[in-house]
Amino acid sequence: MTNPQPLDRKPRVAIMGEFSAGKSTLSNLLLGRRILPEKVTATRLPPVWITEGEDPPERKALDGSLHPVSLEALEAVPLEETLYVQISCEAPVLEACDLIDFPGISDPNMPPEVWERMLEEVDCVLWCTHATQAWRQSEAAAWGLVPEMVRQRSLLLITRFDKLTTPLDKLRVQTRVARETEGQFAGVCPISLTQALDAEPESMEWETSGAQGFAAALEAIVTAARDGSTPAVQEPVPAAAAARPAEHSAAAEPAAAAEGTPQAASPQEVQPGRVMPRRVRPQGAKRTPRPGARRDADLAALRRELLES
Repeated sequence: MTNPQPLDRKPRVAIMGEFSAGKSTLSNLLLGRRILPEKVTATRLPPVWITEGEDPPERKALDGSLHPVSLEALEAVPLEETLYVQISCEAPVLEACDLIDFPGISDPNMPPEVWERMLEEVDCVLWCTHATQAWRQSEAAAWGLVPEMVRQRSLLLITRFDKLTTPLDKLRVQTRVARETEGQFAGVCPISLTQALDAEPESMEWETSGAQGFAAALEAIVTAARDGSTPAVQEPVPAAAAARPAEHSAAAEPAAAAEGTPQAASPQEVQPGRVMPRRVRPQGAKRTPRPGARRDADLAALRRELLES
């Protein structure tokens, strides 16, 4: 693998995954608003490159020529002739990186060339996989097309994590996904994107949705891409914490560390605030341990057993 080099431009972060995996919701969360008109059907769009600024939207054709487009008529963009559509807007995340919103990789109405030819433009990927059918064979096959250097600076988001109704179901999904994707991502982030969208800034709901851990991990991969470094491959956040987010306690964190469980990058380590500054909760004193800490420890032990089996 070629050693990565520092970039002389902003990192480009792709949002990828299968149809209905939460890509549009993730884009809304990162940008703080919906970038496309409500009536536009994302399944008929080429990749959408979102940059900072106020330039009018345009599409880049395969021959390199640029053509103005209307946001209200994006569905008329010819897929087979378009490399990407570029849209500019103002959002804190765009001060740190560009976003490239890919179409669903499993859409039968979308020729794979529409998204495959954009892979060479990407520095990092946020791959969305639906929690109730996480990491399907079709996803693994598509992920194999992504360059190794990019894979090592990418995150796997287990979206709609709240659809898994029991702690044991959440634990099993995290453990299986961690095993099947070992060494293929810089981190795995269970998250409920809709809960994160509904959460108030600096609220407990923002943290328990999984968004705070994701924001820190996103900061880490963007920094690594910009500096030409490669983040260490990590396991998912401790399963006990993700399985019982409402009862997650500070007491469980040192216990997991003592057991040798790799920890997700913490906000203290990556100094969040640049990528998603309006939502990341500031760090303060540790909260008083809650009664669920012992149950968290039991789930951590079960996780180790599943990993060893």
